[in-house]
Amino acid sequence: MTTGTGSGNGGSSTDAGSGGTAAVLDLNADLGEGFGHWRLTDDDALLSIVTSANVACGFHAGDPSTMRRVCERAVERGVRIGAQVSYRDLAGFGRRAMDVPPGELADEITYQIGALRVFAQAAGADVAYVKPHGALYNRTVADAGQAAAVVAGVLGAGRALPVLGLPGSRLLDAAGEAGLPVVAEAFADRAYTAAGTLVPRRTPGAVVHDPDAVVTRSIRMARTAAVTALTGEEVTVRARSLCLHGDTPGAAELARRVRTALEAAGVRLKAFA
Repeated sequence: MTTGTGSGNGGSSTDAGSGGTAAVLDLNADLGEGFGHWRLTDDDALLSIVTSANVACGFHAGDPSTMRRVCERAVERGVRIGAQVSYRDLAGFGRRAMDVPPGELADEITYQIGALRVFAQAAGADVAYVKPHGALYNRTVADAGQAAAVVAGVLGAGRALPVLGLPGSRLLDAAGEAGLPVVAEAFADRAYTAAGTLVPRRTPGAVVHDPDAVVTRSIRMARTAAVTALTGEEVTVRARSLCLHGDTPGAAELARRVRTALEAAGVRLKAFA
């Protein structure tokens, strides 16, 4: 797998300038990750920081009231609404490996986008892009069949929605081939392999917990499109969007620190959609 610049809407982090310095960057976070009385993400706090919100659509987390509330808050704060689609896995938070027939998976993707779109439109906006979650995200990095099914599901939703994913993934390849805008993203707090993929969560060191390290990594990826792999190699990761996880302790404060540091480094924060 190779990393690099995606095609279509916002595949590169460099919008102006030279020397690898990123001029424009989107900040995205996974929001609406609750169900009923259980809430995992601090949606209100994060919506005051990010420029794009990946909203859980009910398959790994999220319920109708949560989707409505997050969409309303996002519109109030000028944050773009994205459908975070997943395998049907509430019990496993969408992080368990599953084998779903392509046709069925495509229908489930269309269904999730449609469910969120109702609430987004009621709030005065619309679904602006699509991003897979968890096991589905990781599966579509290398699995062409599952990637094609996700793209078919996006097309089934009736609009040429941008697809947000890992640079060099089969998902972005399939989306580009289908004529969908593709947007490459990097991860502020996830460790990378030498191949530019994310280190599996069960591997020690897969999540970067040191706030100072997360901030330093974020600035470096934005300014130079580089990150150090868990095993020490230098990896090129050109991205238009930076993911800030919302399900880790102190996520909102860490996201605020990252945003402040990026702005101080001269990076302009702007949604890609």
